[in-house]
Amino acid sequence: MIRAVLFDLDGTLIDSYPAIAASVNHVRALHGLEPLSVAEVTRHVGHGAGHLLRMTVGQGDNDANVAAYKEHHPTVLRELTQLLPGAKETLTELHARGLKLGICSNKPIAFTRELVNYLGMAESLDVLLGPEDVGQFKPAPDVLLRAMERLQVAKAETLYVGDMVVDIETARAAGVSVWVVATGSDTLERLDRAGPDRRLQGLAELPGLL
Repeated sequence: MIRAVLFDLDGTLIDSYPAIAASVNHVRALHGLEPLSVAEVTRHVGHGAGHLLRMTVGQGDNDANVAAYKEHHPTVLRELTQLLPGAKETLTELHARGLKLGICSNKPIAFTRELVNYLGMAESLDVLLGPEDVGQFKPAPDVLLRAMERLQVAKAETLYVGDMVVDIETARAAGVSVWVVATGSDTLERLDRAGPDRRLQGLAELPGLL
């Protein structure tokens, strides 16, 4: 019996790729590089800001690039991010049923908190965790293990919902079930090869399956 549902954020609950691309292109411009398309940036999202900037900029000091990205991102964060279809309704319904809900993401936690409040998800969520809270990026299982500890639920009572192979790997490492939606940066083929417990057509399916 599932008592807690934990979610990834980018590509699972929200479409933040235009905002991420805008900040990546800001950093690229600092190095005199041409902008990348949203699609070109999207394929590198999900493994943390350091990985993102290494893959999309690849010049200069990466720590400085990450700092420039984080300084710029608040200027586009709200304007260029939106909820994915069914996200808020799904959270609201699961919360009303008494399920414990949380977000476990590789996104910098300050940005996660701002978006959760801005997009009206905060009232449905019991825990928000990012890499700064555990010192490890997914696919290390630490973020899921910490969330289960805070929510006081067992592995068998927990479901993780994501959009990437890294989310499947994280759930497997943590010993929890994992369902995916194909609304993020990985293809259907990659997701299916990674072997999730279920692939959803969209988040709106989730309440009816629990």
